[in-house]
Amino acid sequence: MTRYLVVPQWQGSPSSRAMQLIDGAQAIAGDLPRSSTTVLDVPMEAGEGLGTGIHRLSALQRIRELIGEALGAHDDIVLTVGGDCGVALEPIAHAVRRHPSLAVVWMDAHPDFNTPDSSPSGAFAGMVLRAVLGDGEPGLTLTAGAVPPERMFVVGARSYDDAELAAIGELGITTLAVDALHDPEAVARLVRDSGADAVYIHVDVDVLDPAEVAGNAHPEPFGLSVRELTAAIAAVRAAVPLVGASLAGYSPASADSATDDLGAILRVIGALA
Repeated sequence: MTRYLVVPQWQGSPSSRAMQLIDGAQAIAGDLPRSSTTVLDVPMEAGEGLGTGIHRLSALQRIRELIGEALGAHDDIVLTVGGDCGVALEPIAHAVRRHPSLAVVWMDAHPDFNTPDSSPSGAFAGMVLRAVLGDGEPGLTLTAGAVPPERMFVVGARSYDDAELAAIGELGITTLAVDALHDPEAVARLVRDSGADAVYIHVDVDVLDPAEVAGNAHPEPFGLSVRELTAAIAAVRAAVPLVGASLAGYSPASADSATDDLGAILRVIGALA
């Protein structure tokens, strides 16, 4: 059984439209099964950086604690809906505690592979995948080695900072460009060959082409179609058990337009759930 955890976190986003992530999360929540959906009461205050390179760190740490409490000791598959990509950190930690050979598939137009020192924005959403490796601020990282580089896959990214490119090359992180997903089995083969016995999939809606979803604060051209994305997810699920997932980054231009993209987004949620 899939449970849904909706986390309207905005504090990790670098966008001037960050608060509209709340509208996006609430719009998605309205179309999820009520009996199996929990909407987290996220603190709305910005929080403090606490002298670090992460803006709003105190709020992000508190929300991570709340997500952990909501996940609890349940063994159900949980689909966490953001909010910004920072909502994925604790669900991945939750998954890897139960499945030490976990692979992480990160489907995003950006690799989110900065550190507090390299980030040009100070926004945690751009650091999440690096934090999964254990690089970052205490309280907002996983234990180093929990998910090793060889079981981490960046899919559909097409906008890299120089520091991200360098680190991905040095660490040997596998990346798949959009064109690779013309073959729906491409990601599945890599995950299976990694030796993983379980997989966590994260989707930022900006991995999709801007023509597919308008509510995207960071559109990058030449992205995936919904069909390509859902086919790749289905192939991964057929190859390795899915034990957790997240979807983030839906930032509609206004509350009134928040439902415009729900057809496409619900197809992706359907593939993940």
